Amino acid sequence: MEFAALAERADRLAAIDGDIETTLAAADLLVDAGSAGDADVAGDADAAADTDTDGSGDDLPVVTRFLLGRVFPAHDTRTLDIGPALCREAIARAAGPNVSASDVEDRLAERGEIGSVAAAYDLGGQRGLAAFGGGRDALTVAAVDEALRDLAAESGDGSESRKRDALFGLFTRCSPSEAAFLARLVLGEMRLGVGEGTIRDAVAEAFLAPDPERDGEGDDAPDADGEDAFEAADSESNDLALRASDEAIAAVERALQVTNDYGRVAVRARDEGTEGLRAESLRVGRPVQAMLAQAGTATDAVDSFGEVAVETKFDGARVQVHYAPDGGNSGDGEGLGPRLYSRNMDDVTEALPEIVEYVADRVDVPVILDGEVVAVDDAGDPLPFQEVLRRFRRKHDVDRMRETVSLRLHAFDCLHADGDDLLDESLRVRHDRLRAVLGDAAADLALADDPDAIAAAERDALDAGHEGVMLKNPEAAYTPGDRGRDWLKRKPDVETLDAVVVGAEWGEGRRAELFGTFLLAVRDEGGAGDAPDRDDPDDAADLVPPGYATVGKVATGITDEALADLTERLEPHVVGESGTTVAFDPELVVEVGYEEIQTSPTYSAGYALRFPRFVGVREDKSVDDADSLARVRRLAGDD
Repeated sequence: MEFAALAERADRLAAIDGDIETTLAAADLLVDAGSAGDADVAGDADAAADTDTDGSGDDLPVVTRFLLGRVFPAHDTRTLDIGPALCREAIARAAGPNVSASDVEDRLAERGEIGSVAAAYDLGGQRGLAAFGGGRDALTVAAVDEALRDLAAESGDGSESRKRDALFGLFTRCSPSEAAFLARLVLGEMRLGVGEGTIRDAVAEAFLAPDPERDGEGDDAPDADGEDAFEAADSESNDLALRASDEAIAAVERALQVTNDYGRVAVRARDEGTEGLRAESLRVGRPVQAMLAQAGTATDAVDSFGEVAVETKFDGARVQVHYAPDGGNSGDGEGLGPRLYSRNMDDVTEALPEIVEYVADRVDVPVILDGEVVAVDDAGDPLPFQEVLRRFRRKHDVDRMRETVSLRLHAFDCLHADGDDLLDESLRVRHDRLRAVLGDAAADLALADDPDAIAAAERDALDAGHEGVMLKNPEAAYTPGDRGRDWLKRKPDVETLDAVVVGAEWGEGRRAELFGTFLLAVRDEGGAGDAPDRDDPDDAADLVPPGYATVGKVATGITDEALADLTERLEPHVVGESGTTVAFDPELVVEVGYEEIQTSPTYSAGYALRFPRFVGVREDKSVDDADSLARVRRLAGDD
């Protein structure tokens, strides 16, 4: 598939209103991408789906990931490592000698997003001799994917310059729509209105839905060339409907849960249907999303579950442990030493050597475990969460930091053991298997059916220095990435929010060179809206990106050391400035405590945090994991 065709279809996709219309249009795009590579991969679905082969010439996995703003699967630890500044420099260079990175930055402040900025420059005009003769040196989807993978592999001295050169080379071959798509892709800011749920449903619709021609539905259904679906969406037809069954969507969802790779799952659906999707399984060494919890009470848990599994809630960082001492289910039959992944599926193995040793000393079969890493003092008592983060971020002097901050693993769940996938088993069964592979090193799990007994367990956990208790349905399966009602987290005292830092004000006096007050926002899933007007901002709040709603500012509880760290991390992400206020691209999540939530006309959420206090940076969370406006409404008692 030509990259221009993908970019043009993406533009049209972004302009569509309506969930059904968007899903149908995305499905037709996947059909077209999938048909382009059939000849190369026929009869070899494993090769096509295997991400290690990069799709074996098949455009389908690449297009599927590109639509989500990804080059690699979510579980893959490789990154492009291209920041906004480097992208702006590459665009400026491709735009010509009279354009500087500062010019691009100024235009970004006006337009609000990098894609429209890239499209506004005549980047293809710099192609030189390649532009003459038989026409433009057309980019293909496969060529862009290969170039970006090569770019991601650059490391060491001069790697930043080589990445800039490579990106410049791509931009000089781009039409305006291609340049917009490429700029958004490398920064992971697609803005198509196409999320993971849409792609899941589109995969089912494209490859698992009944065939309208075969089933005699005639010309009423969209054709596979993709045009009718877009035309139907443009005409705002009320007769469109998705044809994929709930069973088909569930099969796609299940395969996504165990593979964490939308491209792989699309190929499986196309080539092997629901049976191929159901055959997908966990692989040791391929992390999956963590199961998540909602806030709840002991009464909620007892009323919902009857008998409640009560676990200590540790004040640590979530880790997923993968270990295949004898090969096991590691994908290639060879042994895999203990690998540790954060909640965001970043590989943190090198930073946590004692946890690696702890697992290797106790486990002798292939496993995938879920747990928390907690910092402890010399007596073994837990230390604050921030102490754990000092180790998680460490890339150098790990041995020295190991002497300073000691860590302990509390494993509380078992997803795979000795060749058996356990996601569908109950928590009771999974904990039994956890005990079998870890022995007494497994975290304790107690059963209770009375709120008073749960309160007593919570007091014991707090007395031991932990954060509280988790309340779980002992009969529930493990559902990766799901924040359902089968796990409830109960925290004492002050409630906290995980908010995104979208702006700041410069400090005063001795803190004049540091950001001193930070503007906080939560995700507003229903408020994407237009890009903010950045022509003449009165305040950093005027620069808040769409999809976020502000809820207050925080300046309390931040040490000088933390301010310096926050300033260093946030300065590269500044996208606008007015007086002493600045605005950031949403990149950093912080935990903020507060006394209460009250209604307020000051912030775009309609609410404000009363007496907010900085708790710490959530290194284990991306902005997609930050709290939502819907949760703020619930906490305020309005929903």
